[in-house]
Amino acid sequence: MFAKMNKTTLAIAAGVALAPVGAIAGPYVNLESNSGFVGTDYAASSVEAHLGADIVLSDTATAYVQAGPAFLLPDGGDNDTEFSGKAGASVAMTDKLGAYGEYSFITGDEELASGVKLGLKYSF
Repeated sequence: MFAKMNKTTLAIAAGVALAPVGAIAGPYVNLESNSGFVGTDYAASSVEAHLGADIVLSDTATAYVQAGPAFLLPDGGDNDTEFSGKAGASVAMTDKLGAYGEYSFITGDEELASGVKLGLKYSF
């Protein structure tokens, strides 16, 4: 797993480094913790430590890519480390309306789990 994580992290870093000059708004580190509960009972947490980059696509559109290890902390189970990442984009459709989307993934023992998020944001 760690060999796959290191190769993927290097590939992402190389892609960010080779992007057209001026397209990268800034590299960043994103630490995120997510916890789940069933009623009031704690079920599990994941802690992601991602290296990423914001990318300017145009005057009204931006994107980002980020990836790194995900530390899985289930209640009463064995902790595990997987590889996770996200890529997304947003576009201003008007001064008050924007659209966004995100693709996320996390490796697993046998299969890749992934999700897609799409949305609209209206500012008053």
